[in-house]
Amino acid sequence: MKNSRVAAIQMVSGNNLNLNLAAVKRLVTSAAQAGAGLVVLPETFAMFSAKGQYSLGVQEVSNAAVVRPFIAALAKDLGIWIVAGSIPMADGKANDDRDNNKVYSASLVFNTQGQEVARYNKMHLFDVDVADQQGSYRESDTFLFGDQVVVVDTPFGRLGLSVCYDLRFPEFYRAMFAQSVDIIAVPAAFTLLTGQAHWLTLLRARAIENQCYVIGANQGGEHSAKRSTSGGSVIIDGWGTVLADMAMGEGYVAADINLEALSEWRRAMPIHQQQRFNVVKN
Repeated sequence: MKNSRVAAIQMVSGNNLNLNLAAVKRLVTSAAQAGAGLVVLPETFAMFSAKGQYSLGVQEVSNAAVVRPFIAALAKDLGIWIVAGSIPMADGKANDDRDNNKVYSASLVFNTQGQEVARYNKMHLFDVDVADQQGSYRESDTFLFGDQVVVVDTPFGRLGLSVCYDLRFPEFYRAMFAQSVDIIAVPAAFTLLTGQAHWLTLLRARAIENQCYVIGANQGGEHSAKRSTSGGSVIIDGWGTVLADMAMGEGYVAADINLEALSEWRRAMPIHQQQRFNVVKN
């Protein structure tokens, strides 16, 4: 059985782009040196503040882009695939009168040549009230809703893309299941309160019900006086077993995945063939 090593990067990103990217380079390089060929970055790894998303998103689709070329060069230099957790990106819809000062929260995939081979725009935006110091979160004030499920072929298997709050919508992942997904990337910035309560449970559920590997790359620490994230970055197999995890702070987790083992679980419990319904997007 051939194994492939994958890794999830955990950060405590702030509002200084250069410091964040320096941390990315250090952590991704360490994961690659440990043998990881596929590395997933957390949500908002380059810029944590909501106030900085629009200006960075406009920049990232211009000739002055910083983050995308940086990740592309890093992937090429290290000879790895990188899922760039989420990067703010403006485009035509983000600049019209209806959606002024809003961008997409985009998860981008870069191959070993530094080519951008897939983009997923976050579909489910975190508009909720939480009993923490911040109290209220309204991502739709900053971001536009995506509308496409994305699964891409990689040397490691069929890779499904999602971001953070998507994790609470199992039908979304069932659409990936219908596209024969093998690995699901979940870059996130789960709040401390919700993450401690639900992060691992939701990740394990998505892995078990879709018989696939899940790579959860979370933010993990205190970002401001009012905002802390829960950490717990993790890699889970299709049986729901935690292969590697960490608590809080900056770092990475790595584990080997094996598609032949995944196929054996699927043959033994053929839920893909046995399900009696299909999810249809409205």
